[in-house]
Amino acid sequence: MVKLGVRTVTEISKILSSREDVTATLVTMLSALDKQFPAHAAQFSLGNTCAHYTQDIAEMEGLSRALWGLFPLLAGGAQVPFSEKYITAIKLGTDPHSPAYWGETGPYDQRLVEMAAYGLGLALLQDKLTRHFSATELENLHRWLNQITDAQMPDSNWNYFAIIVQLGFKRAGLPYDQAAIDRRFTMMEAYYLGGGWYSDGPGRPKDYYISMAFHFYGLIYATLNAEDDPTRAATLRERACLFAKDFIYFSAADGASVPFGRSLTYRFAMVAFWSGVAFAGLDVFSPGVVKGIILRHLRWWLEQPIFDRDGILTLGFAYPNLAMCEDYNSPGSPYWALKVFLIMALPETHAFWQAEALPLPSLAPVHAIVPAQQILQHSDNSKHVVMLTSGQLELNNYVNTEAKYTKFAYSTRFGFTIERGRYGIKHAACDSMLLLSDNDNYWRGRRECESVEMLDGAIYSRWLPWHDVQVDTWLIPCGDWHVRVHRVNTARRLQTVEGGFAVMKAEAELTVRQSLVNAANGVSAVVDLSPLAVRVADSVITPPNSSVMFAECAAIPTLTGEIAPGEHWLCCAVVASANHNMLLPALPTLHIQNNTLNVTDNISGKITTLNF
Repeated sequence: MVKLGVRTVTEISKILSSREDVTATLVTMLSALDKQFPAHAAQFSLGNTCAHYTQDIAEMEGLSRALWGLFPLLAGGAQVPFSEKYITAIKLGTDPHSPAYWGETGPYDQRLVEMAAYGLGLALLQDKLTRHFSATELENLHRWLNQITDAQMPDSNWNYFAIIVQLGFKRAGLPYDQAAIDRRFTMMEAYYLGGGWYSDGPGRPKDYYISMAFHFYGLIYATLNAEDDPTRAATLRERACLFAKDFIYFSAADGASVPFGRSLTYRFAMVAFWSGVAFAGLDVFSPGVVKGIILRHLRWWLEQPIFDRDGILTLGFAYPNLAMCEDYNSPGSPYWALKVFLIMALPETHAFWQAEALPLPSLAPVHAIVPAQQILQHSDNSKHVVMLTSGQLELNNYVNTEAKYTKFAYSTRFGFTIERGRYGIKHAACDSMLLLSDNDNYWRGRRECESVEMLDGAIYSRWLPWHDVQVDTWLIPCGDWHVRVHRVNTARRLQTVEGGFAVMKAEAELTVRQSLVNAANGVSAVVDLSPLAVRVADSVITPPNSSVMFAECAAIPTLTGEIAPGEHWLCCAVVASANHNMLLPALPTLHIQNNTLNVTDNISGKITTLNF
């Protein structure tokens, strides 16, 4: 048995190379929670902000999400001094005669989400967990969790919550419903897109829920139920292997991952998939490569100001930021980050822990993911990763949906900005967007795409900001640059603003067709390539807390102009780097003639030809 000590997060982040270091990281986080956890309670409060569910459910959520770390720790043989408090909480929360009872669930209930953690605990620990419960207490636990079996819930990754609960019942020797497992898997099969990719429900996005939900849970199921369900387990493993070969491109050499989509406040969960890969022993990348991805990611996060003065994970991304959060984020929500600690269930002798952490393998500078409608660019030996994307939209219309899904590009270094108001360009999150205004200083950009097509070397989308304005957009990776080409057909006179990546506030260097900002955290530039209509170089300063990466005001290099009714071509090249002394790479050249677009990378000489 391993006895645990507690070190500060700062101390751990400087090393974080061994199983002991990762254990200390997790125990430090759980120890901070323990100070907020009253004895003989079934939940605890981590703050006074609110989600769309009630405060008591939010407090139960916080407790439940801690179990994603605690249960793997216990499964790996650790002695955790405060684990008994959680066992007591489970007994009280599932006892219908207790004042602390967690209650009966309804349709689309947040408590259904949290049940998966208890399913994991039963599945990993089996009698090591159930022996702490009397027959009545175990019956209470089973009855409370069994509410999920036929529960009405979103047609999405939520189906896996019911599967993991049934898997836990089965492995712990409790009554389980195989038909419920089969039914949920059948529903999710409709989301499968091929190539290892799902959408998060019919017509929904391809974001981190595919990695931290579908494949994460799928690999747990495939590992723990392979003997009884070998065909399904083999399919889940095969799909995860295909996905891994794409998903590795989301990681930068320093451990950062591309911020994109909703639920970014779950932070480390961005690489929970790789913990699932290690747990399943998936033969796709070596244990050393997988270990390197996870440890670098954790180090990157531990260097960010994401904990409050009590050591509690805050809401936000790279710093505390309520403005970017969804309406389902309560103070305890960020602790889904602990899913990454599934690796703690692996013993010290496992190949994952015995391996030397390795750097990223050599990755192609451009990688297209057709099912996800994304192109990933790796520059400077993967030190900077940019995602070009089209066609994503979260149908629930959570806060800042456009900013999180519909920008042209997302960066591991520079992230993106969110809207802070509807009036005025400085509030409108114009980075990596083409925004249009109908003479009123209210700005519209790409939201829902009418059509999207993955081309050879580009992504095409068509979008209509107004019923009588049509924009066709091509996104083309071009060395360290990416090129954007927009064909705008408009029945109205419009003002236009197009932004590059957002960096920390600094003065822009402006020339006739180029805006460049050299800031404390890097350089960002946008250069006009429009064949006829020359736009004016400018910049926008956003309010503080606009960027998901830093709290300071952001500076966005822009191109601005006005277009009359008719057809117009607006084209630009965009680049960004953390290198303050960067000399802009040779500018791509662009030629449009006879319904053909040619873009030339003037470093490699590669020509991308597109017909329209």
